Amino acid sequence: MLSCRLHDHYLTVPDGERIFEVEATRIKYGPGALAEVGGAAKDLGMRRIALFTDKRLAKLPFLQTVRASLGGAGLDVVEYDDVSVEPTDVSFKAASQFATDGKFDGYVSVGGGSVIDTAKAANLFATYPADFMEYVNAPIGRGKPVPGPLRPHIACPTTSGTGSECTGIAIFDLLEMQAKTGIVSRRLKPALGIIDPQTTTTLPAEVVAASGFDVLSHALESFTARPFTLRGRPADGTVRPLSQGANPYSDIACLEALRILGDHLVRAVDDAHDDEARERMMFAAMLAGIGFGSAGCHAPHGMSYSVAGLVDDFRPSGYPQDAPIIPHGMSVILNAPAVFRFTAPACPERHLVAAEALGTSIAGAAGKDAGEVLGGRIIELMRATRMPNGLGGVGYGHRHLDALTEGSFPQQRLLQNAPREIDKPALRALYESALAYW
Repeated sequence: MLSCRLHDHYLTVPDGERIFEVEATRIKYGPGALAEVGGAAKDLGMRRIALFTDKRLAKLPFLQTVRASLGGAGLDVVEYDDVSVEPTDVSFKAASQFATDGKFDGYVSVGGGSVIDTAKAANLFATYPADFMEYVNAPIGRGKPVPGPLRPHIACPTTSGTGSECTGIAIFDLLEMQAKTGIVSRRLKPALGIIDPQTTTTLPAEVVAASGFDVLSHALESFTARPFTLRGRPADGTVRPLSQGANPYSDIACLEALRILGDHLVRAVDDAHDDEARERMMFAAMLAGIGFGSAGCHAPHGMSYSVAGLVDDFRPSGYPQDAPIIPHGMSVILNAPAVFRFTAPACPERHLVAAEALGTSIAGAAGKDAGEVLGGRIIELMRATRMPNGLGGVGYGHRHLDALTEGSFPQQRLLQNAPREIDKPALRALYESALAYW
């Protein structure tokens, strides 16, 4: 019965928005799909291509598949493998300089969200040169709109988490602030996403877990986001934001992603040879990318930016050990139980439906139980996949609460998309609640 009431989330209000927009990325999906990248690039009019990847991926067989496909199509390809695992403003600038010097008419990115986002930024700054902060989200940057269309970009994700092939978002660490921020525009959306689930067979369990929790939070945040009807109605439809809030279209993708995650996340982490589980995770990542591509994320992602940016000496297994890092999906999910306990009173039915989709029985649960039911299921999944026990598990304590709060409070694009208002005291309390869960 709860699902029948979900549409109440979109009751109209005076002067509120009544229109939402959908701009789904064109997708090519299935085992072996990477072998078709050459033909797809040629069909998009590419002749001289910048192929973005990173040094670890460059050595793997599926990169050779891409190279052979592009070469077989007679295309001129220059490879760029200096992408950082967690991109920074410095690495974005270096990639943009490469793109500017190369005078490319198309881009192919093969990798996780870091690779795809770096190619998006390089395409932007090579096409419309500007001071780096010009396009960065306000209030951190100046938030200038992207002036026009970019060169065609084919994004080929290799991790079951990013969803970046479906979005107009490019995220990076702004080093001087020790926090993540990004560039958001419909113009950044790739022209085509080529998703080959066979690429996930080589992923370490830790990467599958972290990227899988990124998917989970994409779907949960979009499903519970502030409804699009509560935004003010724009006088000009062309200025409607990319992240519009929860909407009936995003709901469909997000709920199915959550159902897949509830059934397959632990299996995919525990067994690299469980081809079904790993393929399903890749499909869920695509669905959640479609969902948050129109609805937008909220507080767990907003809080993650300072969690990742202020890391001291945490070096998770399964990732490069040359520098401290809190992987993106991990930095997000560590906040999630605290956030969903907080947001549940705003839309308890949605929180309960989400918990049920993730595999928890909600029989007998009332609205007042929603936060604990959903938060408890997230914690179960965290423990089953060996995630750290909250922020304390990656080195944070009470002494860091002020810095974490100050680092994330500027992320108003995300925080204001939450279904409850989050001021500075509330944000600090959320970080405190996220220090430990068990």
